[in-house]
Amino acid sequence: MKLSIIMPVYNEIESIEHILRRVSEVKYDKEIIIVDDGSKDGTREFLKNNKADFDGVKVFYHDVNSGKTAAIRTALKYITGDIVIIQDADLEYNPTDYKQLIEPIISGEFEVVYGSRFLNLDKRFVIWHWFLNKFLGRHYEVIYLSHFFGILFLNLLAFLLYGVKITDIATGYKVFKSEIIKEIWLDTNRFEFCYEITAKIAKRNIRIKEVPIKYHPRSILKGKKITWKDGIRAALTLIKYKFKNIKNESHTY
Repeated sequence: MKLSIIMPVYNEIESIEHILRRVSEVKYDKEIIIVDDGSKDGTREFLKNNKADFDGVKVFYHDVNSGKTAAIRTALKYITGDIVIIQDADLEYNPTDYKQLIEPIISGEFEVVYGSRFLNLDKRFVIWHWFLNKFLGRHYEVIYLSHFFGILFLNLLAFLLYGVKITDIATGYKVFKSEIIKEIWLDTNRFEFCYEITAKIAKRNIRIKEVPIKYHPRSILKGKKITWKDGIRAALTLIKYKFKNIKNESHTY
């Protein structure tokens, strides 16, 4: 099966070359569809000057920063693969996990797979990250406890609203059979993607398979963009789509 790897990019000059090399090294028939979402730090110039160095790369550009979901929506117009993988442009997620992410789809058992950072998580790991966070703060690459407990709350909210039992609703690794995600119109723009897509999948009674993945968090000082405000938007998004009628969506990519 051919993979369509969607990579939303915004101000990732420090990591863009590294992540492109990592994704390029994965031995699958694939295309890499990058949407630069109005970068101002040199990322856009790097992509224009160097995209030919990487096989199967297509790059599209937003003139202004519109958000992660907006970038994914643009990319979905151009996919040609059988399986769609969302790949963040930082180095928090490792493309060597693609094999276990796509296997449940290739086998025909599932149509949607989430890579969970917390599946089989050792509690000692969380305590250790709390210790580093408390004494080293923003300078150290840790899973911030506010993020960890925020995700637990959103997991619970998704269960209460939709009956979805998952451990990591906010994971950056979400994988779809291409016809499934192309049937779902995304009408948010920013980091609400995780919650909108989960809500709409749940309302279609599509099961989500979770598999454990590797995760290397980066610090706020090194570019992590998620804040507590995004957590509030996430909760409101889950609530919104519980009551919004999505059956009559007629948009196409």
